[in-house]
Amino acid sequence: MNTFDQSNFHTICDELASKDADLKMVIDTYGYPPMWSRPNTFETLVHIILEQQVSLASALSALNKLRDRVQEITPARVLLLTDEELKACYFSRQKTIYVRYLAEAMLTGEINLKHIAAMPDDAVRNCLTTLKGIGNWTVDVYLMFVLQRADIFPAGDLAAVNALKRVKQLPPEAVKEAVMLIAEQWKPHRTVATMMLWHWYLSCPKKVK
Repeated sequence: MNTFDQSNFHTICDELASKDADLKMVIDTYGYPPMWSRPNTFETLVHIILEQQVSLASALSALNKLRDRVQEITPARVLLLTDEELKACYFSRQKTIYVRYLAEAMLTGEINLKHIAAMPDDAVRNCLTTLKGIGNWTVDVYLMFVLQRADIFPAGDLAAVNALKRVKQLPPEAVKEAVMLIAEQWKPHRTVATMMLWHWYLSCPKKVK
């Protein structure tokens, strides 16, 4: 499987920069991106679900509220909470449903994160998207941050897509096919290229975005 880690992350960044002047500009201007990573746990998947369609700060606030409530975020402890208790942790009705469904799937053994970690990318996607509330964006983030799979471009991530359009000077109305065609040029390291785009997005002045 095509993965990356701290030992080769900067080398991959350099390889991408040597082939793409716009990615080189990112490193020259803002330095190397962080190598974002998360542990392969139930809590991490809950965190990614909370990040769906809201700000990162809002998602983290809800996660911290849940952690304060149960101390350790496990499937069994989450299932003991009522809907009202989860609502008090800033969970929407939909995300309450999704997280309960995930917790039940893990307790019954339908989902085993250790087994998933050994699967190819497509198999991971097929496995996780059978769960209510987990779509391609959630799986993309899981593959990139948790399993460190090196060749993922999250087409549903607005920050990544908008950063690509700006860095590549595409018009805002550029279609998905044009974006994906550019991302194809970064194979087999689209994940690391995306981290460079996110780094640009988070670092550049707001008015540039």
